[in-house]
Amino acid sequence: MSDETLLAAFLQGDDGAFGQLCLRHEPVVLSIVRRYARSPEDARDLAQRTFLRALQAARRTMRRAAEGQGGLVFRRWLVRIAVNLAKNHARDEARVPRVALAALGAAEGRAAEAPGLLLRREQEARMRRAVLELPRRQREVLTLRVDAELPFAEIAAALGITENAAKVNFHHATRALRARLAEEDRS
Repeated sequence: MSDETLLAAFLQGDDGAFGQLCLRHEPVVLSIVRRYARSPEDARDLAQRTFLRALQAARRTMRRAAEGQGGLVFRRWLVRIAVNLAKNHARDEARVPRVALAALGAAEGRAAEAPGLLLRREQEARMRRAVLELPRRQREVLTLRVDAELPFAEIAAALGITENAAKVNFHHATRALRARLAEEDRS
C-alpha cells in the first residue's frame, strides 16, 4: 500500500495504518536523528518522539492538507518533524554536559578490544563535532543526504529551499568537513 492509501485509511479512523507508516519510515527517521544524538538510546528516543509528535498532529495536519490545494507528502512532513526535534535535542544537550553510565565503569573484561574501540569512538566523536560545527543549513542537508539517503529534490522540499541550494549546501558541507578533519590530522 502506498503512503497516500495508508494515510487515507488513517484519516478514516484506521490507527493500524499509521503504525504501518511508522514502520515503513522508521529507518529514515532513525538515520536522521542519529546524527544529532549522543547515543543509540537517545536516537531511538528521538525517533519515538518523532512518531508520537506526528501521531498527535497527523489527523489535523493531514486533513488540512487534503482540503487545501495539494496533498502533503507524509515522508517529507515526517522528516521535517524529525529534523526539528533532533536540532532541539542537540541544542538542549549542548547546554547540560552528560556522562554516559557506560563510561563510569563498564570496561571490565574488554581490555583486549579497548584500543580499537577507543580509536573508533574517537573518530566518531571527531566527525560528530565537525558536523555540529557546520552552519545549520549545511548540517541539515548533509544529514538528510548521507544519513537518510534522500534525493536532493526531497531534501529541498523538506527544508523549503531549491534543489540547487540543497546541492550547493551539500557541496560546501563536504568540503568543510574534509578541510576540518585534515586540519585536525595535521595538528
